[in-house]
Amino acid sequence: MVFTRRPAAVLTAIVAACAMAISLTACTTDANSQDTADDRTTVTSSAPGVVAMFTPSDGITLNQQTPLNKWAKLTPNLTKALTSAGFKKGDISHTTSDSLDKQSRAIQDYVVNHLSGSNTTDDAGIVISPDNITLLVAPVVEADASTRQYGDYVSQELSTADTAEGSDSTDSSDSSNSSDSSDSSTGSDSTDDSSSDASKTAGDSKNAAQAEAVDRLVSSLKLAKESGMHVVLMGNSIKGYKPDAFVKFSDAQAIGKLQAEKIVSKLELSKASKDNPKHIEVLMPYTAVDESGEASDSTFVQEAFRGIWQVLGAYYQKGVVESPSGTLNGNSTEDDWQSVAYDASKEGSTAKVLDARLAKADEHASPTRIDGIIAMNDYIASEVVTELDDLGYTGSAADINPQITISGIVGNITGKKDLSRSDVPDPIKSPEKDDSADSTDSADTQDDSTATDKTDKTKDSQWPLVTGYGAYVSNIPSIVNGKQWMTGIEDRQTLAENIAEACALLNKGQTLTSMSSVRNTEVGGKKKVPTISGPLLAVSASNLKVTLIDPGYISLADAGL
Repeated sequence: MVFTRRPAAVLTAIVAACAMAISLTACTTDANSQDTADDRTTVTSSAPGVVAMFTPSDGITLNQQTPLNKWAKLTPNLTKALTSAGFKKGDISHTTSDSLDKQSRAIQDYVVNHLSGSNTTDDAGIVISPDNITLLVAPVVEADASTRQYGDYVSQELSTADTAEGSDSTDSSDSSNSSDSSDSSTGSDSTDDSSSDASKTAGDSKNAAQAEAVDRLVSSLKLAKESGMHVVLMGNSIKGYKPDAFVKFSDAQAIGKLQAEKIVSKLELSKASKDNPKHIEVLMPYTAVDESGEASDSTFVQEAFRGIWQVLGAYYQKGVVESPSGTLNGNSTEDDWQSVAYDASKEGSTAKVLDARLAKADEHASPTRIDGIIAMNDYIASEVVTELDDLGYTGSAADINPQITISGIVGNITGKKDLSRSDVPDPIKSPEKDDSADSTDSADTQDDSTATDKTDKTKDSQWPLVTGYGAYVSNIPSIVNGKQWMTGIEDRQTLAENIAEACALLNKGQTLTSMSSVRNTEVGGKKKVPTISGPLLAVSASNLKVTLIDPGYISLADAGL
């Protein structure tokens, strides 16, 4: 009888313990949630919550001639940062779209489904409250071929003039177009008019579809915010719309300014003189005509040149910097972008432009002296490197600092040794302007003249500094060997960590004032928008290991090592 009672007693004790454990679990759950009528649980603001990412899809890349600044490269960094910030992988979603129309529909469906209750629980049956949801949205914007060479993160503004601001311009435009069409001339010009009308109708149809997509996107984002969700725009702003936060990536002005500042520093322009000026050429590639045959928007190239001129303008005005081609001079202004701009959509255009700017005095003359070329992006930089080689320039950027050798650069990248650097001695007067030899005897003068001539020719053919942007994998070997001196890239990992921190704070109902990377700026015409930003990274052979290899952006094999 004793043996039959003991198991019963043990079983009773186990049941009691389980009941107590379940009771304690229920108490713990109640501290972080609230029960709903259908026995589901709603997550409160104390939990990390959900993040839904919506980004443009990357185009098909058939080679390595593409920038590292791509959305497909950023989203893994974002996912990793979000999980480190406490978000569950199952609570992080990512949707890519190849058009604004598709993206606006995807966001609309997501918001409506969550608010209607048809998609408000996770795998554990947990109901997600709207104030625990953050939408990370990088609006899809159209970019011409030359702009895409800088990568996906270049900030642009999505216009909502016909939609979000309640303007009737679309209807007015349609009415005007109808009127224009009905009044079109007849007779000998009827064929041309018909073709023109057809093209105009196609353009109007495209604009109407774009306006509808923008309207849908803005309406969906406004509905999301009104319901309690948080909206963070990444890269591209929307005119007239104020998000909870904005992530500012590189813009045209910042890209131009970065390259100009590095040129100034490396060439030590503060020490240059009129008697021995530095020679710099600026290349501003852009697409003159879009796919529909209409003039492209030149805002990007104008802003890029403005960033360059804000840095280099003063040196041209002082006469310590000259343009061998004469395209820029002391009288130039930040509005003279067209002096250095060219249509890069035409095959071989960069080589032709550079060949013309660095034209020799005659076929027997040495190459035209050039100290630096701002190529704007790595795609153009690669063409510049090829053309410089064809024009007879020799050496590399490493030669500008004699103590940094190619072997030293490779050793530094592979972690074998550190680089040592020293300033390059540069005379205040150029050899051809130095009259000090006049006091010597004729024999010495002749010898000096011969030596100076050889020095001049060597100096004339010296490889210049070539700058770019985008950190193309295909260009990394050229940076290692000094043919391309520097490139630029976004600090993706740091930006991802800051974005994840912002999402966590927003889902907890907190402001972003505690974040050092956040400051209030004007976004899309709206003031005081918390903006996450960070400095661009300038990459050269001397810091390539730290900036690109160590973070895992590229491998040693990518660097040609």
